[in-house]
Amino acid sequence: MLNADALTQLRQLKTDIKQNKVVFPGTVKATNGRFGFVALDEGRDLFLPPEEMQKVLPGDRINVTETQDDKGKSQGAVDELLSGGLTTFVGRYLVKGKGHFVVPETPGINRWIFIPPKERKGAQPDDYIYCRIHKHPIKDGKGQAKVLRIIGQAGDPGLERAFTLASFDLDDAWPQAVEQQAEALDEQAVEAQTGEREDLTAQPYVTIDSPSTQDMDDALMAEANATGWTVSVAIADPTALIAAGSPAELEARSRATAIYFPGEPRPMFPDAISTRLCSLMPDSRRLALVCDLQVNNDGSVSDYRFRQAVIRSHGKLSYELVAQVLEGRESDDTRALADGVATSLDQLHQAATALRRWREEHALLSSDRPEFRLRLDEHKRIRQIEPALQTEAHRLVEECMVAANRCAADFLSQQDSGLFITHPGLREDRLDNVRTLLGNFAPALADLDPAKAEDFRTLMQRSEGLDAEVPVKAIVARQLARVELSFQPAPHQGMGLSAYTTFTSPLRKYSDFHVHRLIKAALWQQPAPALDADQLDALQRSQITARQAANSLENWLKCEFAPSLGDAELSGTIVRTIPAGFFVRLDSNGLEGFVSCKGLEGKYSFDPVTLRLVHNKNGRTFQLEQPVTVALAEVDLTRKQILFRLVETAAAATDTTEAAAESTGTNA
Repeated sequence: MLNADALTQLRQLKTDIKQNKVVFPGTVKATNGRFGFVALDEGRDLFLPPEEMQKVLPGDRINVTETQDDKGKSQGAVDELLSGGLTTFVGRYLVKGKGHFVVPETPGINRWIFIPPKERKGAQPDDYIYCRIHKHPIKDGKGQAKVLRIIGQAGDPGLERAFTLASFDLDDAWPQAVEQQAEALDEQAVEAQTGEREDLTAQPYVTIDSPSTQDMDDALMAEANATGWTVSVAIADPTALIAAGSPAELEARSRATAIYFPGEPRPMFPDAISTRLCSLMPDSRRLALVCDLQVNNDGSVSDYRFRQAVIRSHGKLSYELVAQVLEGRESDDTRALADGVATSLDQLHQAATALRRWREEHALLSSDRPEFRLRLDEHKRIRQIEPALQTEAHRLVEECMVAANRCAADFLSQQDSGLFITHPGLREDRLDNVRTLLGNFAPALADLDPAKAEDFRTLMQRSEGLDAEVPVKAIVARQLARVELSFQPAPHQGMGLSAYTTFTSPLRKYSDFHVHRLIKAALWQQPAPALDADQLDALQRSQITARQAANSLENWLKCEFAPSLGDAELSGTIVRTIPAGFFVRLDSNGLEGFVSCKGLEGKYSFDPVTLRLVHNKNGRTFQLEQPVTVALAEVDLTRKQILFRLVETAAAATDTTEAAAESTGTNA
């Protein structure tokens, strides 16, 4: 037994060790395996072996000490938890013997987590559940969870949507204060705001949208003049009904955007606001922020002005109907249009054609990639995938919106404050690869500096249809940075514009709603609560989360639909390559699936310059925009991924033989 002096010495030794120990703060990064890493604040990653990873959760802020394993390799040992990163998650309820667990379906949690008896909420085996960490595993590696809500069971109609919302911590319900605010608004509230606005109800504005759209936030009209056209873009004005800083505005900022989930969207505002009182419904007096543009014959915009107005839509027109009018196809619906509306549509088409021509010459257009529409059945699963045809009517609306948004960006650039959508072009870590690409495969473009906005625009224009060994434009486009929000104007390189913002979707995007406030504050001294840097960052993160949630649900539904493809041979195009394989987009329905190199004969190397996979011996390549034939291999529902296998055609076999012959200098 230790005496008092020995105990004192032992305590002092422990204190000395603790004081002299070097710890590193960092953030836990999970992997698909049982091990993980700590992203240290000093800029390097430190390996966490499974026994240490068991004590932490993804996103945790921890202190670690650096040790070495038996082979002398550095690894981390968890020292203390600074703050928890993960609080809520989703999973499946599992009973094993006498133990009740949740099997997490949140990426990075590769373990079962015990649920104590008092925290089970009556959940049954195989229920999908929404949980909270009840006890962190930092002390002994044995965490606990509590059930917050039972989402449902596999096969329940709408389970996929409910599960996706829970996965991303998104709530469908409106806070009570928001519901009360929306219920207090009525047509009288609209009329009360009309007094000092210009009355444009006699003008032939129309909305052009899908037949099912109810939150209509833009209406258009145009008329010819001596130098081109006056295009008038009327945008719904919810800022007139929603007080600055009110519950509805705060909730809209939190949601950031409406999420257009297949079958059932998650709106940014309650229906009373977004689909009734602010929606530009036909034959209803509605408040609008109007941008009038002078579009010249060459497609340039020489002047613009903003007005607060009251408008009345003279028709809710579908894209198909407007396309019929523009193409001169007569029907009962086209003949029923008022003369003023038909004339305005013709002038809108001419102006939009000029605007598009200007953008082709002076800016950048997005590629017209085929789009597809998901049709759901009564169980809220995909019944059919059909092409979503892009018509002249779609392009008409697009050009008018882009032009009006360019005007808003120009106006805010002249003010003390603004909100802009910027795009820095290529990712910084890909610039050298792109320079090498141009030097090796597009020497005529090698003098361009892709880091400069003007040169990047020229690069994308001149690489369109370039006759080269590799698809230069597609390779560059795969390496673009993410769009960002900014208080200061900066180029939007993806569009080839010196500045850009959007104000044309204030019922669907909070950034557009806020731009309305900024424009009105500058012109008519109306209140515009400022966003600070933290709020801007939160807004951008919420936008990213919304996109991820929409993609996640769509991927899940597509995975459930994929088995209906059977064993059919399907044509597709390679849209992305990585060292492990390539992704193929089917031509018939847009489904994307992965072809693994493990399923191909031989070994392939990945070229980061051309983004090609090249066979190590015979030189066979797989590259972007390459047509291939595939068939369904399997569906990984856990990872929500469709897996294809390559179907070897006679032509492909010939190409491989010729490549092998060329690599050995022989004749096939």
